[in-house]
Amino acid sequence: MSITRHDWTKEEIIAIYNKPLMELLYEAATIHREHHDPNVVQISTLISLKTGGCSEDCGYCPQAKRYHTNIETNPFMTVEDVKVQAVKAKDGGSSRVCMGAAWRNVKDGPEFDQVLEMVRTINKMDMEVCCTLGMITENQAQRLAEAGLYAYNHNIDTSEEYYTEVISTRGFEDRLQTIENVRKTNITVCSGGIIGMGESIEDRAGMLVALSTLDPQPESVPINALVPVEGTPLESQESVEIWEMIRMVATTRIVMPETQVRLSAGRINWSREGQAMCFFAGANSIFSGDKLLTTPNNDLNEDMRMFEILGLKNQAPFAKVHQRESVEAADSKFAPLGEKPKWSRPGHTIERNLEATVKGK
Repeated sequence: MSITRHDWTKEEIIAIYNKPLMELLYEAATIHREHHDPNVVQISTLISLKTGGCSEDCGYCPQAKRYHTNIETNPFMTVEDVKVQAVKAKDGGSSRVCMGAAWRNVKDGPEFDQVLEMVRTINKMDMEVCCTLGMITENQAQRLAEAGLYAYNHNIDTSEEYYTEVISTRGFEDRLQTIENVRKTNITVCSGGIIGMGESIEDRAGMLVALSTLDPQPESVPINALVPVEGTPLESQESVEIWEMIRMVATTRIVMPETQVRLSAGRINWSREGQAMCFFAGANSIFSGDKLLTTPNNDLNEDMRMFEILGLKNQAPFAKVHQRESVEAADSKFAPLGEKPKWSRPGHTIERNLEATVKGK
């Protein structure tokens, strides 16, 4: 049985990434099966609450207001509009809704209050709720947790060494600080990066070092392939080959065995066969829907057809939490009197579950 390590070195990860492909796939697939059901994949839907007008200079992002791109901006969405989209996502098989806003950082005020209400609304639909809103303070993270937020996404994008080649308006340490602020609550962490921005294999390994040495490791790691957008500094980058994504997914699975590895941006460029190899290598989460914020994505019907062909099933909401609650509830029998298990689903504690069971609910 593989164990979760927090002391991976860049040299070790490079060696894994460069293994003969069949050996790499076998190792990753074996570890994946030790920790996950290989026939279950989580489906997430991404909703853009506010598109465009961002003050950052991320070289890959068409939402930066300093770049001349053709994206359509939109006013901040209402709670009711978000609920309509969340219902549609649930009907389409999604178990998680992720809401994104093109902000550098969250500012307290009416719009953040709206986000909190959106979180409460979707949480009542028995769906996992994720937000990606830029940098947040510890207090803001706590308010999101109290509203019932399940996960917070804040990607580190690439290695610390290559980071300044892509972004100058926010430091690498700023991203780690936001992750630390989230970790002070019971919100799970979603953090990954992008390949295909001109980085080296060493940089890809460096990104995985930064993520895998976090303790605990992120519960979810999205691996994006750059989708070059005209008008951005990275518009001329060549798309990564599927083999690079397969190697990246497999390496991520080996160094972060318990994490959900998500195929994110760039998936539209790959065949069913290529995506199947990514699932075999350890990917067990996707974004579905025809758009990811501003970039095109795979059609839901196409994804459902692929799932049917591969024999894949949708992951139920909070599936990972229920597994963890069972283990920790059992462990709590042997804990000192009055001591609670360390982890619970936002707004859904183990104690509440036990109380409902006693009452026959």
